[in-house]
Amino acid sequence: MFSTLKRKNSDEKHPYRSFYSSGSYNFKNFFFSGTLLAVLIWGSSLLLHEINVFEVGLASSAINRVRTARPAPDFHGKLPLNFSAVRDGVFSPKFKDLQWIHEPESISNDKGTYVLKVEENNSVEYVIKSIVDEDYQYTLYNQSSFEHEHIHYDIVSLVASPNLKQAILKTNSTQHWRHSSFALYWVLDVESHAITPLLDTNSKVSVTSWSPESTDIAFIYENNVYLKNTKSNKVTQVSFDGGREFFNGKPDWVYEEEVFSTDIALWWSPDGKKVTFLKSNDTEVPEFTIPYYVQHDEDDYPELVNIKYPKPGYPNPIVDIVVYDLSTETDQLLQLKSDKIESDQRLITEVTWVGDSLLVRTSNRASDLLEIFLLDTTDNSIELVRSHTAKKSWFEITKSVYIPKDEAAGRKDDGYIDIVVEDGYNHLAYFSPPSSKEGKLLTKGLWEVVSVESFDYNKNELYFKSTIKSSIERHLHSVNILDQGLPEIKDITVAEGVYAGSFSSGSRYLLLTYEGPNVPYQELIDLYESKTIKTLEANKALSENLEKYVIPENKYQVVSLVDEETGNKIKANAIETFPLNFDPKRKYPVLFFVYGGPGSQLVSKSFSVGFSSVVAAELDAVVVTVDGRGTGFNNLNPELGADYKFTVRDRLGHYEPLDQIAAAKHWGQRDYVDSDNIAIWGWSYGGFLTLKTLETDHAERVFSYGLAIAPVTKWKLYDSVYTERYLRTPQENPEGYRTASISNATNLLSVKKFFIGHGSGDDNVHVQQSLKLIDELNLASVENFDFMIFPDSDHSIRYHNGNKIVYDRILDFFRKAFRGEFN
Repeated sequence: MFSTLKRKNSDEKHPYRSFYSSGSYNFKNFFFSGTLLAVLIWGSSLLLHEINVFEVGLASSAINRVRTARPAPDFHGKLPLNFSAVRDGVFSPKFKDLQWIHEPESISNDKGTYVLKVEENNSVEYVIKSIVDEDYQYTLYNQSSFEHEHIHYDIVSLVASPNLKQAILKTNSTQHWRHSSFALYWVLDVESHAITPLLDTNSKVSVTSWSPESTDIAFIYENNVYLKNTKSNKVTQVSFDGGREFFNGKPDWVYEEEVFSTDIALWWSPDGKKVTFLKSNDTEVPEFTIPYYVQHDEDDYPELVNIKYPKPGYPNPIVDIVVYDLSTETDQLLQLKSDKIESDQRLITEVTWVGDSLLVRTSNRASDLLEIFLLDTTDNSIELVRSHTAKKSWFEITKSVYIPKDEAAGRKDDGYIDIVVEDGYNHLAYFSPPSSKEGKLLTKGLWEVVSVESFDYNKNELYFKSTIKSSIERHLHSVNILDQGLPEIKDITVAEGVYAGSFSSGSRYLLLTYEGPNVPYQELIDLYESKTIKTLEANKALSENLEKYVIPENKYQVVSLVDEETGNKIKANAIETFPLNFDPKRKYPVLFFVYGGPGSQLVSKSFSVGFSSVVAAELDAVVVTVDGRGTGFNNLNPELGADYKFTVRDRLGHYEPLDQIAAAKHWGQRDYVDSDNIAIWGWSYGGFLTLKTLETDHAERVFSYGLAIAPVTKWKLYDSVYTERYLRTPQENPEGYRTASISNATNLLSVKKFFIGHGSGDDNVHVQQSLKLIDELNLASVENFDFMIFPDSDHSIRYHNGNKIVYDRILDFFRKAFRGEFN
């Protein structure tokens, strides 16, 4: 969803972290950084803070609440963390952009060839290097821009062909939705440096993809698939019905946002002789109209943009698989037939080539029935090879990995690695031959496989990322898929932290990225020799900057929460950020930052000096994040197991606020907490959880203040694919939709003050959600809130300085709240 969210795993970014980099646009993932802004220089900030402490002291004594005056801070010559430094990227780690070259011969003879973008002294160079041969180096291109027919073009990205003789350049990119864009594409001849348009200089293409043999480029233009032969320059149109109603090779809105999380739905066969793509028929999908008010000064009427946007219970796109044969220039529409899922009720969540066959993963709308088909493209036969049903849970979207036949290596048949559910947790299984009904289990336990990373074709070693060491860490491991019984798990990373990996095509070499909790770094590793070849990025500048500033301390902890319904204790992961010069004898306000979407995770040992740190430093407050029930990867409750996540099935908005209230009560009992000054805020699903918590909390009123940005308020107004995975359809679960809505406006009357913000151009969580709630608040005479609209901003709120303003407003709201100005 809010793909800010991405509930699939914790590696997705979240909205509040986006300020790490001014060029970043990730959320659900919206993953998955938030952008922070400066409003005061330190000197004036400190002066105002001392005045604020005095004011709060007066207000506190007026209501018989004592807060100890803050002593003059002593930072020993260092600078206190401030908003401006965070916004300017002072604490943003840098990472190298490395593109491994997947040459066919590298499977047996891995030279570790890669393309590296080198930026020095305002110049850009794309260099090809080899780990094996340090002297091997030549330049693909050494400019950041070029001219064509006397027009200047700035290069956005470069993607080399597998044979390194050509490259695709991207210029003039215009963002479309979260993952998609339109741009001009060019073909660079590496030897001659000649640059020619992929199509023409006026036609913006959606996406491009090299064939494995470097002979063809597939691209999407006006929702149709085209192929361009790189030798003859012949362009072949493959599909012809693309437009507003049909999407070919490119996902429509809901498939881009909720299924593929990318802008391409096209897959080359391993030999490059065929290409398959998704065809989406959106004819019956209702449209949602978004008015844009301030795009052009000369426009007196809003610009209206219509999106095919299916809501719960409404028609979804009908999706099919098309296979195109380059040699015969013919295509074939492959019809999937199921006794349990009608074609108009089916989701296609994965397409993977397995030799000459296609592995197609499908599910019903509720994502609790999974069917996997094997499509033989040589004779167009289709076989249902596996079917699974989830009880009181759902299947998450995962990806399989093709393992080719190699008798010399001990693999007698083709096969694939899949992520399967074992005792409620995601684990690995090997299916060979691909038609196998049962797979060989490779991992098992009360922890989860997060992703499959790579496969060593020579050693039969499978590399993956998991939570085996800690639910809030990420580590790399390997298993041998041919080991007898349950294979031994070998650790690639050992020290505490969050790690990510990018493997060379033969899987001998690893670009290891350490993401925290300390200063991130990148290293090139030789896995065969178990040694570090070189440090690619040490983030020295970041380390030096950290020495100059005093940073709020983060403390990871496991907290025991009381389930108000059963009286049972529940263990949850939490992170607490303390004010500068924290004094446990003083009383501090507490701000809870929440997200809470199904399967998501905020508490992670990733490096972070972000908005929570700024709030702690500038507002002299404690900031807390607790991943309650419904979130992912928690293995702290053996008696609950995977139900810690799945308990929210059919009941969104029930357990999540109960756990945040229990957490607030837990913190309210700590000696250093001002229990009358506890607040909560969140973005997207976090905005929903904020409002739902305030609504649920009306009896005791643990939370005095709340702030929700781009919140869902009624789930029947969100998209079908995300919502039905957890709530099913409104027709099947009307009570679940009713109770999941923010439905009791009068419960918010006892909140001292709350704030709602929304972008009017939000294509994800439509501003309709906030307006529906505000109408109910008006009808109930609820006036203790502020609302701010951000004209034409989407879910990330960035348009026309919106991101600066939204974070200014967030900080200002809680500054006033903690001063007692809303009492």
